[in-house]
Amino acid sequence: MSAYPESTLTLPQYTEKRVDVLAARAFQAFHEWQPIDPRQAVDGRIYRKFSFGRHVDVFVLDMRSYKDPNTSSKTDPGHVLGEQQARWLVRELDRSHATWKIIAADLPIGLTVPDGVDIEGVANGLPGVPGGREHELAWVLRELKNRRVRNTVWLTADVHYTAAHHYSPERAAVGDFDPFWEFVSGPAHAGAFGPNKLDPTFGPEAVFVNAPPAANTTPLDGFQHFGEVEVSRDGELTVFLRDIKGVSLWSKTLAPEHR
Repeated sequence: MSAYPESTLTLPQYTEKRVDVLAARAFQAFHEWQPIDPRQAVDGRIYRKFSFGRHVDVFVLDMRSYKDPNTSSKTDPGHVLGEQQARWLVRELDRSHATWKIIAADLPIGLTVPDGVDIEGVANGLPGVPGGREHELAWVLRELKNRRVRNTVWLTADVHYTAAHHYSPERAAVGDFDPFWEFVSGPAHAGAFGPNKLDPTFGPEAVFVNAPPAANTTPLDGFQHFGEVEVSRDGELTVFLRDIKGVSLWSKTLAPEHR
């Protein structure tokens, strides 16, 4: 699925200008070259779960294939996971016995990622109650609270800098979710941008940000990042946000809560 269905490119660099054709080719190439277990890639799906011992389950999301076009309404209920994936995520998180449930999301929750006047990401850039794709994330977060799913951590990228965000219902326009952390890290090798504006709907606080001084900063200037997660034998989780040389710019250790 393309974010620009039935559209046509005008750039002269493209010999094939139909976006739907390009999206189908990219989908095929991804599944030909990525090591995804065919048993989990039902109907070509990408979202899946990995387990690493008793302390860690990783839930890999697909926030591209099922999301509404970027031109969709910012206020009417929308989709970024799609109903089937959203229900799978809540169900599998609830079933997980791992100490930590790490959610690998390809779009940040609270950062506004614009596409001109439209929206590329989850956040619609508007204050107040959830609108657009935020509706679906609000449902997920509410279900996790209702089911008493603890120790979820969101890891994401997409934006081209690194940051640590703490989400709290006390700061949010909606209060029916448990506090959680989201860690952002990127890019590994591309021009650096940012920081993006935080949408206040889910009450995010930027606890740490390392962003370039200007848009499209060259990798030679050092604003390339990656993240590292360590889980100790007794279940403490530590996140490191590092620069391209491996130097830790910031870290946070979290102790697990019990259901």
